[in-house]
Amino acid sequence: MANLKEVRNRITSVSSTQQITNAMKMVSAAKLKRATNAIVDLRPYADKLKEILANLSASLEGTASPYLDDRNPEKVLLVVISSNRGLAGAFNANVIKGANLLISQKYSDQHKRGNVSILAIGKRGQDYFSKQKYPMVGNHTDLFSQLNFENTSLITQLIMDGFVQGDYDRVEIVYNQFKNAAVQFLATEQLLPLKPSERVDENRTETDYIFEPSKEEITKDLIPKSIKIQLYKAVLDSHASEHGARMTAMDKATENAGDLLKALKLSYNQARQAAITTELTEIVSGAAALSNG
Repeated sequence: MANLKEVRNRITSVSSTQQITNAMKMVSAAKLKRATNAIVDLRPYADKLKEILANLSASLEGTASPYLDDRNPEKVLLVVISSNRGLAGAFNANVIKGANLLISQKYSDQHKRGNVSILAIGKRGQDYFSKQKYPMVGNHTDLFSQLNFENTSLITQLIMDGFVQGDYDRVEIVYNQFKNAAVQFLATEQLLPLKPSERVDENRTETDYIFEPSKEEITKDLIPKSIKIQLYKAVLDSHASEHGARMTAMDKATENAGDLLKALKLSYNQARQAAITTELTEIVSGAAALSNG
């Protein structure tokens, strides 16, 4: 009977776990819908803004904006976008692994000199790189509680000011790019300085426009906005990827719990039949002993 009780307790435990993972899957699915709408709505705007900026800045010199200043990357800032919570499969591990790989392959000399800093958006990345003793730029784990363009722009402005002041010569973003609920791609993008390929498209036919105000003035306003949109898009991509990864992970956990429940119920029935058989055998043996007596 002890064995029956143990199996029954395990069935109850696994059943509760299955209910929790299924509920988490449904919550993530609802959040994924909102996050997907946000990134899908932003992408066309971000792409069009980049196209307009390329048209405007094609004939500008590199000194037209401080954000075009391509310096030797002595000091590097990595913006690592993770999540505040786990239970999302390899979502956070992939971002951390990607950042470590970027450092070891591209910025190993800077890292040896202590010139690689981390700006982590998300508690998982913040905790990991803090423990690894990297220079950390602020703590931005609260962004996801009020995720919007204005709050993200405050972080971007901090990065832009640091670049102009010479605190960083190169800024790169490491994040999960959203494709669908089941697929996310690890992405690395250079945020600052703006890459020449993002400013000039050699195959683009330049159109002669009359600008009011001047082309330089328009570009001066568009470049900071484009940089802010780029980071905001990366954060939204990561946010949607997180919920997609968590929904997928919880769906798999629910499925695994169902398989385990089937196995446990089979074990329970077998143990129950064995207990009944043992009891019947004992009753028959007892009756036979009484008859012989």
